[in-house]
Amino acid sequence: MLSAYLELIRIRFLTMLAYRVNYYSGILIYALNIWSSYFIWKATYAYSGSGAIGGLTFEQITTYTVVGWMARAFYFNNLDRDIASEIRDGSVAVQFIRPYSYVVVKMMQGLGEGLFRLLLFTTPGMVIVSLLFPVRLPADARLWAVFLVMLLFAFLINSQINIITGLFSGLILPISFFPGWAAGLLKVLPFQAITYLPSSVFTGKLAGAAVWQALGVQALWFALLLVPMTWLWRRARTRLFVQGG
Repeated sequence: MLSAYLELIRIRFLTMLAYRVNYYSGILIYALNIWSSYFIWKATYAYSGSGAIGGLTFEQITTYTVVGWMARAFYFNNLDRDIASEIRDGSVAVQFIRPYSYVVVKMMQGLGEGLFRLLLFTTPGMVIVSLLFPVRLPADARLWAVFLVMLLFAFLINSQINIITGLFSGLILPISFFPGWAAGLLKVLPFQAITYLPSSVFTGKLAGAAVWQALGVQALWFALLLVPMTWLWRRARTRLFVQGG
């Protein structure tokens, strides 16, 4: 079974290698993001007149930005989008009857994609940006080892969130298919508003007054989620200005 999963990683790696246009466009997009972030932070630190903001010097925030974007190239994936595509074309049914875990298969495919980016994108990208920006890389080999382990966990957690979001939103199974206690729990969480409610209305599962109720649930969650989002943004912005004097 392990050899089958390793083969999935290899196939995904080779598939990514075939789509060179996406690879080159990805390099350009990430370069622009890092470049724009660098000048935004440079202007912010110059305006603040402070050597450090939030406990980070300009050199540290530059390193943070570069490493953050380069790390994202490894752990980012579109597993939820892949699952949705397989549901649309019906191939997911074949996956379910094969002698392996569908969820693990998706994670292995994501790992193959991540390894491609790590070797051909992140690693050379770090070398290039280190020459262009004031990045301070750690000299301690143990720190690099810990970072690589943490990068692997970042991939695993990001993949889990993508798959869980797909599951809880009704992307793979309609929420009405879940056991009573699970369906009841999911109905008080925002995930249903992502896929389950729109799809239920479109397919006719919800009709009449239930359509407006579903729309109301979406509007309610939109309003509710604005509160923590706005609060977090204001708190972060306030701390940024306070640090700047």
